[in-house]
Amino acid sequence: MNKVTPLNEEISFGVDEFIISKTDLKGKITYGNELFIDISGYKEEDLIGTPHSILRHPDMPQVIFKLLWNHIQDGKEIFAYVKNLNKQGKFYWVLAFVTPSYDSQGKLFEYFSVRRKPKSKDIVITIDTLYKTLLSAERNGGIPAGEAKLNEILTKKGMSYEQFIFSI
Repeated sequence: MNKVTPLNEEISFGVDEFIISKTDLKGKITYGNELFIDISGYKEEDLIGTPHSILRHPDMPQVIFKLLWNHIQDGKEIFAYVKNLNKQGKFYWVLAFVTPSYDSQGKLFEYFSVRRKPKSKDIVITIDTLYKTLLSAERNGGIPAGEAKLNEILTKKGMSYEQFIFSI
C-alpha cells in the first residue's frame, strides 16, 4: 500500500451510523461493513487481509494503541477515541468499542469493533489536545514517555482512560 499524505479535511458520517469491522488476532481486517469500506476510501478487496493500521492517522499517539491492544489481548473490552486516515488523506474521529470474540469452546479468535461519531466537537477538541500532549512526549522519549505522560494525567484526574473519556 502507498503511504497516504494527511490532509486537513474531515469526513463526516451520521451520529446514528456505525462503522463495524473485525480483525484476526494479528490485527488484519477480516470484515468491514459498507460504511467502513466507504469511509476508508479503499475497495473491500484491498482492505481484507490488510493490517487495520492502514487507517492509522499520524496524529494518533502510539500509547493509545498500546493501551487498546493490552486490553483486548487480556480479554477485556475497551472504548477509545481514535483519529483515522482514509486512502485520500482525509480524517475522521470515532469513539471505538473494541472487544475480543470467542468461539463456542471459549477460544479467542478475533477482535470486533463498533465505532460511532463522537457526540460533540468539544469532546474531539479535548481528546485532540490530550493526544497532542502524548505525541509530544512520544517524540522525546518513545512509547514509554507517552505512557508515563498518560499515567501522570490520569493519576492527577484520579481516573482510568475510559473513565476520563466518558467524563468529557
